[in-house]
This record gives sequence, C-alpha cells and structure tokens, in this order.
Amino acid sequence: MNAIELKERLKSGGMVYGCMLSAMGTTRFKSALAGSTLDYVVIDSEHGSRDRKEIQELCGMLREINITPIVRVPVPMSHWVAMALDAGAAGVLVPYCETVEEVQETVGTAKWHPLKGEYLRRATAEGVFPSERTKEYLSERRKESIVIVGIESVPAQQNLDAILDVPGIDGIFIGPNDMTTSLGIPDETKNPVYLDVIRDVVARSEARGIPVMVHHQNVTDSLASIEIGARFVLHSSDGRFMQTAMQEQFATLRQAGGGAAPTARDTIETV
Repeated sequence: MNAIELKERLKSGGMVYGCMLSAMGTTRFKSALAGSTLDYVVIDSEHGSRDRKEIQELCGMLREINITPIVRVPVPMSHWVAMALDAGAAGVLVPYCETVEEVQETVGTAKWHPLKGEYLRRATAEGVFPSERTKEYLSERRKESIVIVGIESVPAQQNLDAILDVPGIDGIFIGPNDMTTSLGIPDETKNPVYLDVIRDVVARSEARGIPVMVHHQNVTDSLASIEIGARFVLHSSDGRFMQTAMQEQFATLRQAGGGAAPTARDTIETV
C-alpha cells in the first residue's frame, strides 16, 4: 500500500496494519517483507541506531515492495523531520509531544518542507505563504506526507484538544511504555487506568476524524486497542517477531525429538 492509499483508507474510516522496524538494518530482508501483508512499517530512529544512509536505503526498499515507509524521528524538532523526508520517508512519527509549539513545528515541516524559519512559521501558524504558487507547489510535492503525533504522557493527554487543533495531523500515537510510566504504572498495559487513557485519546481524536495508533507487543494487547477503536494498527517489531517464531517452532521440534523445550524468555527491550 502506498502513502496515498494509506491516507485514503484511514480517511474513509478503514484500518491499516504495520509493525516497527527496530533491528533490521539491511535491505536483504526485502523478500521477507514483500510477502508480509504489511501496509506500512515504522522505521525506528528514536531508539534505533540508524544513520541517514541506512534510512534512505530502507525507505527505497520498502517503496519498491509497496509498503509505506514511516520514520520515527528521535525528537520533536523540525530538522529531524526534514532529514527523514529527504531520505525518502512517506511520513514521520514524532515522539513525545506535549506542546502546541512542538506540534506546529513538526507538522508544518512535514507538510511544507523545504520552507524553514519565518516562512515556515507563517505557513503553519497563519496560513501565509510566499505566494499562492508556492502553496500549490508544496501541496503537490507533499501530498503523500503523513505525520503522526506522539501523545505519550499525562501532560500530553491533558493538552490533547489544543494539539488536535493544529491542522495537518494524520494520526495520534500512544507509546504504552512512556504513557504507563508517566501514569505511575510502568508497563501495566492491562491496568484500567491505562486503558481509560486509550479510550479518552481515541474518542477525542476520532471526533476530529484522526485515527489512533497504539504500539503493543503482543496480540492480546493489540486486540484490546482495536476493540477500543485504534485503527492505525502498529503491532510488535521485527526483532520480537523473529524471537517469537524461533521459540514456537523450535519448541515444537524439541518436543518431537523427545526433549523438553527450554523456558522461553522475552529478551527484547520494550521501547
């Protein structure tokens, strides 16, 4: 699915499905991803050690197999958004936003890059462009641009209505690890307090026609988010998929060989 198709699917009330690429750093996984049925992936450069060349190569590979590449940038700053777009990303996930100013800066860059400085401020805050021709040119150039804003703390949730007032947001992201830690219940993804946060964010976002993405690591938690109303489905990560498949299939083989399977451990860091 390309970026335009993805945006149209979400805008019409549909759902899309993707995972996080946290470990993969080579395009040799192209054939595996081509048969994955993924609509999009999020390339993690917030917690992953990735340079611009690697991101560019991954974005190009994903576009070739019709999977929309979205980059999670390290921090909510315009120059990181610009670098992701220049590397070929169809969109960005901007983590841990709490203020309107952060959102305006990053959403504005995603929609109006390469405008910068005062010109970008005017375009974002006032809708004023150097010329109507410039506005038309950038609208066409960035027509596929997707920007997802991270609501990952209690202050961000409290400021959500003001954040949603910023035009150009295509999705809202909830990071369970950051949000539960902010709530004082680290990684308690089944805690009613956390689930109420998801319900609140989904209700207020969907009232504006903006879908919500929640990044859970297991099917049970992802299903719970879908039942609440999350439509921008982000499930698990490349490393966790590989570990889970190895554990399950080798356990079956060991049992067939008459031995007991070692105790499986989840050694993938949650980020």
